[in-house]
Amino acid sequence: MRKYKVIDLFAGVGGLSYGFAHNENFKIVMANEYDKDIATAYRMNHPTVDMIQGDIRDLTEEELKKHVGDGVDLIVGGPPCQSYSTLGKRQMDDRAHLFEEYCRVLSIVQPKAFVFENVSGLLSMQGGTLIELIKEKFRELGYDVKSKVLNAVDYGVPQYRDRVILVGMKGKNTFEYPAPTHGEGLLPYLTIEDAFSDLPVLKSGQEETQYASEPKNEFQKYLRANSDSLTDNVAPTNGEHLIRIMEALPDGGDKNDLPEDIRPKSGYGNTYAKMWWKKPAPTVTRNFATPSSSRCVHPRDSRAMTTREGARLQSFPDDYKFYGSRSTKNLEIGNAVPPLLSIAIAKEIEKVLD
Repeated sequence: MRKYKVIDLFAGVGGLSYGFAHNENFKIVMANEYDKDIATAYRMNHPTVDMIQGDIRDLTEEELKKHVGDGVDLIVGGPPCQSYSTLGKRQMDDRAHLFEEYCRVLSIVQPKAFVFENVSGLLSMQGGTLIELIKEKFRELGYDVKSKVLNAVDYGVPQYRDRVILVGMKGKNTFEYPAPTHGEGLLPYLTIEDAFSDLPVLKSGQEETQYASEPKNEFQKYLRANSDSLTDNVAPTNGEHLIRIMEALPDGGDKNDLPEDIRPKSGYGNTYAKMWWKKPAPTVTRNFATPSSSRCVHPRDSRAMTTREGARLQSFPDDYKFYGSRSTKNLEIGNAVPPLLSIAIAKEIEKVLD
């Protein structure tokens, strides 16, 4: 059987690509990413893909045809989501209109199907009218569109992470969203303990490349399948005052649980807060190593998280590579689609293309 040809737009570090790259029935022929460092990270993990680094607005019809030829079956991707996030200012800036570039490439390539991924905040932008406008643009191009919010925790990712997934098909859309594998009546949700219990105990500023134990569960076996040591496992160096705050927090505690003499006077309710050892993590953002920005204090070690720990909460295997400064690597991780979610989506797309 021939492989289905895929293009990944706004590819990031390759989280959405992952599920298709690891499915023998797909071949990713081209990817596009604006940021040079992030495009480098993508290439490190997907060396056979033709990565075109640059602004999607510069992708001409001629260049697309040159790189992918005819007969592309699928386009996947999610335009930058900061404009739609419920955490951001939610402004209709330049980035908020990049979905129109996704539509432009779709109209040139005319694949059989597409997967459009974004934050669930997209559903309430402009009072819910933006998502309807996006769907209408897809319909005008001849696609029958379905949309649904999927939570990564339901697919074996140790993190609550809602994403809206639009799937369009030429002709009648027979796509079925993947059934959850974890949750009530199914396998139990994976917790931070499930994700981290084989990792070494670290204090602020420390680094360790060796595992603390053998894998303790199936998730850890999957993460370690092609890895015998840890990279990017360096705890951020924090000041004495922040270390005191983190060490004083109980499991799942926030700043209201702190003694008054060290309690921060500013910040939202979920800042300077510890995660729960025996629960899934909250949504991982680019700020997962910054306790002043989100609930992200390590529940066992009472410190800021390492880059590798953030990657594990997203379900990236331990041999997955990130590139650039620590903040760039954390951005690559925080903006990604969890690989285990992309695997589940790819399996269902394969069924309808078959």
